[in-house]
Amino acid sequence: MLLPLKVARGVADGSVTLAFRRWRRQDVRPGQVFTTAAGMVRVDAVTLVDPDDITDEQARLAGWPDADGLRRRLAPEGETYRVELSYAGPDPRVDLRESAELSADDIAELDRRLDRLDRAAAHGPWTLRYLELIRAHPQRRAPDLAELVGRETAPFKIDVRKLKNLGLTVSFPVGYEVSPRGLAYLAGTTRRPPPL
Repeated sequence: MLLPLKVARGVADGSVTLAFRRWRRQDVRPGQVFTTAAGMVRVDAVTLVDPDDITDEQARLAGWPDADGLRRRLAPEGETYRVELSYAGPDPRVDLRESAELSADDIAELDRRLDRLDRAAAHGPWTLRYLELIRAHPQRRAPDLAELVGRETAPFKIDVRKLKNLGLTVSFPVGYEVSPRGLAYLAGTTRRPPPL
């Protein structure tokens, strides 16, 4: 479930506790935790509702000024769900990406995980090439980076997110950088990227 940054920040500070979505089938379940730009968010409850019953107060708790504006922004098809949300803590990847003290075992584990990502990719080995590309072009637009490796932007960004999940990159409003953990990994690994 995607939350705009303003809404995610509202969940983090407690001012937003609801979201309303129109789905053809329920997209989230109670207890599910997902990552947002403002930290981890937990789904506490999901209820099917009539959109006409949404009140202005509920709309404000979902980050909207009023119910009419919220209803106009719902998807045109599907049933309307009220999703109760709560803050579940900071994004653990933030601490992970700052942890630059890597042991030989840490590097070996990252080697293993990146090898697995490389083997699973239909477009061939990419992990080290992308890390080196991001290191060479910090905070450069994702479409520009994708073009440099001959990929479409959307699948390129999905791959970079896999590196971010391992704490190896940092996302910015525009582009990426290799994290301190990523730099330590690149300095310690014996793997080498394939030529571009």
